Amino acid sequence: MIRTALYLSALVAGTLLSSGAASADTTISTDTAILTVTLDGIENQTGTIRLGVFAGEDDYSNGGGITGANVTVDSETETVTIEGLAPGEYGLKLYHDVDDDGRMDTNPFGMPTEPYGFSNNARGRFGPAKWEAARFEIKTGENAHTITIGG
Repeated sequence: MIRTALYLSALVAGTLLSSGAASADTTISTDTAILTVTLDGIENQTGTIRLGVFAGEDDYSNGGGITGANVTVDSETETVTIEGLAPGEYGLKLYHDVDDDGRMDTNPFGMPTEPYGFSNNARGRFGPAKWEAARFEIKTGENAHTITIGG
């Protein structure tokens, strides 16, 4: 529905606008985490994947992302690394902005027409995936997560 598309694009875009791309700071504390996200199943090798990182259920549900990344797409699989995260529970939301217009496109009924995804490959019913389905734990050190992009 319209709410679904607006919710997804507003949350991810808001996260990216407020935080910018993933930090390029090379000084990593020993008590922080590094998250490498592999994005699989990319059908169109154009545009940008817009990824938001959310710390905890409140952030995930209310759009208070802590960081994000824009990933230029040129292959079926892309990877992005986000550094400096505190250990804890996180959720990821993303959409593939195939036409690079800065928003998630929808059909006349408000259903997304561009691919999107959530951590744990969670799926929502009539809206974004719920926190319980999308949450995952990040521990100190290196962590990896894979999302298959769909729509």
